[in-house]
Amino acid sequence: MGGGSIALLIVDDHAVVRAGLAALLREHAGAGTVLQAADAGTGLALASAHTELDAVLLDMMLPDGDGTSAVEAFVRLRPDLPVIVLSAIEDPALVRAALGAGALGYISKSSDAQSLLAALRFVLAGNVYVPPTMLAGGAASAPEGHGLSERQIEVLRLLANGLPNKAIGRQLGVSEKTVKAHVSAIFRGLTVANRVQAVEAARRRRLI
Repeated sequence: MGGGSIALLIVDDHAVVRAGLAALLREHAGAGTVLQAADAGTGLALASAHTELDAVLLDMMLPDGDGTSAVEAFVRLRPDLPVIVLSAIEDPALVRAALGAGALGYISKSSDAQSLLAALRFVLAGNVYVPPTMLAGGAASAPEGHGLSERQIEVLRLLANGLPNKAIGRQLGVSEKTVKAHVSAIFRGLTVANRVQAVEAARRRRLI
């Protein structure tokens, strides 16, 4: 993926899935470090101990809790660390829940290797990835019409104050890359193309 080695964490309770994914990521994604965990608790401990991680690939069906709670736990622990859900379930409601909890990507386990790698690359570049078929079905929009997490609402408030990404990152204690990912999610959730439109849409909906 260019730019040197990356470090990833796979959290999935199926050892065969973890092993296959780790091999794929090492060979084709330039992953120098691929940590593995069979449950959310172990994954959170690894995320806490390894500050060099670039992203987490997280299954939504774990033995120690539902996937949405796991996403929220990772976002609370490491707000600078992109969480990408990797799930066999292609349920629009689950996609909405994952994005609302703070995930920056949702990848189906039925995806081929090329699609999975492209999605990972997209998220690592600071974007939010949702399967095109789910976007077409309106899955990226939450029932209340925006699907934004509490952190993204915070980013919106700072956008409304005219702060650039770097300053927003300093204020929230996250990287500029993470801020860019949140801004992309905000644009997608509010169906807008730029910051001005995002702030106007947020004010109309009384989000800020």
